[in-house]
This record gives sequence, structure tokens and C-alpha cells, in this order.
Amino acid sequence: MLYRTPSALDFDLTHRPAMERPGRVLMTTPDYFDVAYVINPHMEGRTGTVDKTEALRQWQAVRETYDALGLDVHLLDGVAGLPDMVFCANQTLPYYDPQNDQRGVVLGRMHAEERREEVPYFAGFFSEHGHDVRELSDAIEGSFEGMGDAIWHPGRRLLWGGHGVRTAPAVYDAVSEMTGAPVVLLELVDDDFYHLDTCFCPLEEDTALVYPGAFTDDGRALIQRLFEHTIEVPAVEAREKLACNAHCPDGEHVLIQRGCEVALEQLTAAGFTPVELETGEFLKAGGSVFCMKLMFW
Repeated sequence: MLYRTPSALDFDLTHRPAMERPGRVLMTTPDYFDVAYVINPHMEGRTGTVDKTEALRQWQAVRETYDALGLDVHLLDGVAGLPDMVFCANQTLPYYDPQNDQRGVVLGRMHAEERREEVPYFAGFFSEHGHDVRELSDAIEGSFEGMGDAIWHPGRRLLWGGHGVRTAPAVYDAVSEMTGAPVVLLELVDDDFYHLDTCFCPLEEDTALVYPGAFTDDGRALIQRLFEHTIEVPAVEAREKLACNAHCPDGEHVLIQRGCEVALEQLTAAGFTPVELETGEFLKAGGSVFCMKLMFW
């Protein structure tokens, strides 16, 4: 159930079962957010530079936007000593099996030692909310960074799986088995784009926002094969403003870092409604809107 090249694809999207979009949002409070170490290129030279008051204001604006769009927002308190816990897309991969009405999460296995203690707090949250909490076997080697690298195709039971920087490709066999969904693998080739969610943002079933330079030729071809339309972000907006770390929760509104002018123009021309948000304090740690939330069923 893994697909690495366009020639390997033996389905089109109409062959994949429909799946409703998740309607619940999890956010982690930014009480302890900071740049306290360097684990990605965006953090270089940024340690100790976070304006905590401004970060809270920016985080609250993201939360209020999801509230205004009618999503069910849940909060998990941040924990002292875990400054990156606010980026709650990384610790788990939520899934939903409509045939059995089963909701669950696959727990992540963080690449950086500094982030490994975050995962149990998310396991506890989902256990308390009645989800089936599943772990990768110890026999499977390598890291897995949740929805930072494993992203659901909007409206279909199909996963896109990034690998090459954080997540190991070997984990996706188990992820596919646990979620019951095939995985299209995309190799990442630029350390600035250390997670798939930094360079690839599915907007709706036939449209994705992408930075092509983050992928191999096979990766670009896979994206073009399964999305009728791709909106390509220029390098400066992708690297400096993480334009592809946007989020479209409803097929219409696209929550995106303020000032991505080319991306905004293209999104509007394609019929989407951009919602500009300032996430500059979080960009210092290498994350924006997508990293700051986790969608679940």
C-alpha cells in the first residue's frame, strides 16, 4: 500500500473511499513556547529571541480564527521544559475508519531527543477522548513525526507521507496498516523543508499548494498526477514565510502567514479565500499555522 513513483500508481482518486474532513481542532497553549535549542535551520541564531507576549497574541488569533470558522477547538496545556509542544501537528497522526466508526491516533516517535517527552501528553489527551491510541512496534526503526509528515488527502482515505529528513520511510508500512489507507511517499531533499507540511498543503481534493523545489522529480510527478491543480509558491515565500505551512480546513478558507503576496494572489485567483495571520514569533522555530494545530475526528 506504498507508492513511491508515478508508474507504481494503480488507482485514481475516484477509486479511494470518500472520507469526511475532521471537524475538531487541537491546539497546545504557548505558555512555555520559546526557541531554546536548534533542531532545524529556521532556529539558527534565534535562541532566546521569542517575544512571549506577541507569541500569545498570535496564537490567540489563530485560535479565534478556527472558532469563527465553526470548528470545535480543544486545548491542551503546554508543559514546562517542552517549548515546541505548541507545534501539536507533530506528535500524532489521527485517523478515522468510517466503516467501523473508529477514531484513533498513531503516536509519533520524535526525531529530536528534545521533543520526545511531548508525545505522552497527546497520548493521554486522545485516550481520555475515547480514541484508539496505537504505537509503532519497537521492531520498526526510525522516526515518525505525525501530521508533520503524514497528511490526509482532503475528502479521501489516502495519505501523503514525507520522508528523508525527520520521518523514516520504513515506518509507513505500519502506518498504512494501522490507518487502513495507502500512502504516497514524497522524499524531501532540502533541510529547510524538514517536514512535509512545510512544502505541501492540500487545499481540496483536486488542488494543492506546493513548493516544488523541496521534492525529487518522482515526488513532483506524483503530486501532479493526483492533483488536477497545483499552486506553486516561490522560493522566498516558501523559505522565509513558510507559505506552504498553511491550512485549509473547509475547502474554502486558507489560513496563511501574512505577507505571502504571490501565494495570496494565486489562491484568490483559484477561488479560495485567504485568511492572513501573523505567526512571526513561531516562524523563528520553523512553524506556522499548520504546525500550530492538529485536526482530528
